Amino acid sequence: MSINSNDTLFYEIKRLNETVYKICFEAPPHIVSDGLWSGHENERRPMKSFLTLFELQLVIIFALTQICSFLLKPLRLPKFLSQMIAGLILGISFELKPLDTYMNKFFPYGTHDVISTISSLGMVLFVFINGVQMDFSLITRTGKRAWIISIIGLFVPLCVGFIPLLTLPGRIEAIHKMHGDGIAVTVLTHSLSQFATIASLLSELQIQNSELGRLSLSSALVSDILVTVISTNIVALKTSPNSTALLRNIFLLFIFFVLIPLVCRPIMFWIIKHTPEGRPVKDSYIYVIISTVFLLGIFSVKINQEFVLGAFILGLSVPEGAPLGSTLVKKLQFFGTTFFLPIFVTTCVLKADFSMDLTSYIMVSNGLVVLAIHMVKMTACFITALCCKMPVTDAFCISLILNTKGVVEVGIYNSAFDDQVINRKTYGVMMISIMIIATIVHWSLKLLYDPSRKYAGYQKRNMISLKKNSELRILVTLQKQNHISATTDFIDLCCPTQEKPITIDVLHVIELVGRALPLFIPHCLQRQASGSTSYKSYSDDFILAFDIYEHNNQNAVSINTYTAISPPNLMFEDVCNLALDKVATIIILPFHITWSSDGVVESNDKKVLRALNRKVLEIAPCSVGILVTRANSIPKPTSEYSNTRLAIIYLGGNDDDEEVLCLAKRAMNNHRINLVVYRLVAKENIEELEELMVIGDEMLEELRHAENVKYEEVFTENGSETASFLREIMNEHDFFIVGRRHETQSPQTDGLAEWSEFPELGAIGDFLASPDLNSSASVLVVQQQLSCSNDLKGWVL
Repeated sequence: MSINSNDTLFYEIKRLNETVYKICFEAPPHIVSDGLWSGHENERRPMKSFLTLFELQLVIIFALTQICSFLLKPLRLPKFLSQMIAGLILGISFELKPLDTYMNKFFPYGTHDVISTISSLGMVLFVFINGVQMDFSLITRTGKRAWIISIIGLFVPLCVGFIPLLTLPGRIEAIHKMHGDGIAVTVLTHSLSQFATIASLLSELQIQNSELGRLSLSSALVSDILVTVISTNIVALKTSPNSTALLRNIFLLFIFFVLIPLVCRPIMFWIIKHTPEGRPVKDSYIYVIISTVFLLGIFSVKINQEFVLGAFILGLSVPEGAPLGSTLVKKLQFFGTTFFLPIFVTTCVLKADFSMDLTSYIMVSNGLVVLAIHMVKMTACFITALCCKMPVTDAFCISLILNTKGVVEVGIYNSAFDDQVINRKTYGVMMISIMIIATIVHWSLKLLYDPSRKYAGYQKRNMISLKKNSELRILVTLQKQNHISATTDFIDLCCPTQEKPITIDVLHVIELVGRALPLFIPHCLQRQASGSTSYKSYSDDFILAFDIYEHNNQNAVSINTYTAISPPNLMFEDVCNLALDKVATIIILPFHITWSSDGVVESNDKKVLRALNRKVLEIAPCSVGILVTRANSIPKPTSEYSNTRLAIIYLGGNDDDEEVLCLAKRAMNNHRINLVVYRLVAKENIEELEELMVIGDEMLEELRHAENVKYEEVFTENGSETASFLREIMNEHDFFIVGRRHETQSPQTDGLAEWSEFPELGAIGDFLASPDLNSSASVLVVQQQLSCSNDLKGWVL
């Protein structure tokens, strides 16, 4: 049967049987069009030229995926589902009579392979990027729990799926005649947990930095490596025609797995060594690595393996993180993940046959196999997680995570379909199963898992609740080296002594770039493992600085240092987790703006630090302080006569002010600190002042009558008068401590909040931190543990 060649890119097409066509075309084919008019003379019309038609198809696919993404955004579905739905719409359009004519014009016979081949570059780069982001060395450090969950979750569904088939050889032959290898592929692929798929899911849900997310990624990493090793050997076994070819392919595969890491990884370390610190990797090195990706892909095909195998192994060989891993990810992220990959997903779904009857044997049988395998895998993971002493909700969540499907599975089924391992109807069922499973897992996790629940304050963790002479535990979060001196200055103000020691947990936060797995490094354990202090670390300067400070304050200060490498939007998880684990009393965070010694703004890190501070203020399990530091603002005492001038701004009637007074009580024990307490009193409350003092604050009374503390009451009518007073005293002090007064209104601050630029500092804190004051004084803004405040007491109880 002949097909009209005008609806194709070819001169003539004849169907010889159901699957074989005779095609006549010009070689080389028309790539570029000569335009709408001149193209008719030599048949180089736009719709007969590969490049022009390819560009038109890209525009259609891109527009449709963006429309689907916009319409599905309120449903909060995974991003790749909009790309699959776009392919589903295009596929159905071919079956609708009013649209089939236009679809055959825009997607004529002969162009599907072109766009699929070109867009497959996106899948190759996606696999390579995920290989780069994997920390392969982590597999040797992964705990037993991740190994157990991964192995049981992998092999139990495989056994349940394949043992009945292997015990019934006659049934296998009948199934093979009807399905091909569809049932076997279904059992195998739905038993797997792909690292890239799970990493994408956790990233979208923003929980990869939680304890559950870390365990899921570790389990997926183990599963992915095991499956890669097993599957490549199975492919070599099935595709080898004889024992000689089998031995050759197995030997080359072994060389492939061993030689690439042994040769390529040292070369990449050499590249890193010859890249100056703080400078980008040379583009020439990047181009060589990208070229190697495709060369290894060609070699993979030569030994009967998938093209992406070479990209995956080379990606694992790249040292994760900066500078090389992060540079490769940044260079390839756009073309690999943003541009080509959505086109690849859409064209994969476009191939599927969705014109099937819901009662058809293929759909029912494959659907039941998918359901059975997922139920078995979920049960195995759930029971194993419970045996590992995980909470019931977390155990159910990890079983859902390890059962999710995504882009990687789309690529696997597409490859199986192109190799004629599965037929078109089975391929369509698999595409539908991916969409259904991904949607169920995504919605279920959003409903069940909230990592911030564990920060709810069932116990009071603030300074006012500390018993007399009990140990003060402070968690200090740092990002840059200029935060170190500000932190040590604050610790000095807390007056650590042998009688009143302070334990400091220092957390150095680093932005996660070029790797998928967040990293948390306790350097105290790292030292014990190494047996010395001469080890390479992300935070050497921080460790050295605080080691010196601890040595200079022996028996008064105990310091533990940690490094957390995580995405900027999830750094708060590391901070709050560590505060919860170490039973911290207060968290000290750096302000996102830093000043130079002459008062000029050096940096303004709104993206990372400000977002971190605001999130920690919302969910912290203890009190929080934001430290606004100006360069060289606190003079170091060089003699017994040089003192630090500390001012406390107290308004009263607020929990935050109680924390401020606790810090003031500690500071007054240091004879090198000149402490002044300013109590701001509204003029309308002057008559009530004596009554308030009798009823109220014992700590304020203690400070008021202390010999080395100056106490002053200041009467103000509104925020304007308060601002005038603060301007007068601004240059008389080196350091200010003030309460944030979260969501509290008072006459003394009336009007100040309207001009506040940084609400996280509160009205007075924002005013004191304003660069317009030309002051050199640092400011600490304190918020008492929010979960113990009045607005959350009912929920906590």
